[in-house]
Amino acid sequence: MIDPIALWTVIILLGAGSFAMRFFFLGLIGDRPLPPWILRHLRYTAVAVLPGLVAPLAIWPEATGGDVDAPRLAAAVVTLGIGLLTRNVVLSICLGAATLYGGLYLLG
Repeated sequence: MIDPIALWTVIILLGAGSFAMRFFFLGLIGDRPLPPWILRHLRYTAVAVLPGLVAPLAIWPEATGGDVDAPRLAAAVVTLGIGLLTRNVVLSICLGAATLYGGLYLLG
């Protein structure tokens, strides 16, 4: 069991750090326009974060104990391909999900 003092110290420090990061952008510079070079970099944040969240789920899925799984890889490839071809996020997500569930149904 973890010491309650250590637990609450970590919780308070993480909360303060999280608040400080948000306050820097929203509180200090939230009412001023950002320079164009910062806006250019912030535009790609979602493009950088989403693959980092999805790639481990497709390559090392927890459902298979970390083994590569054909339906999940196929769903990732279909989602990426449809997204690149059509630039339609909703269509790519729907077809990727259909591929995943279809592959799981057919391959077990």
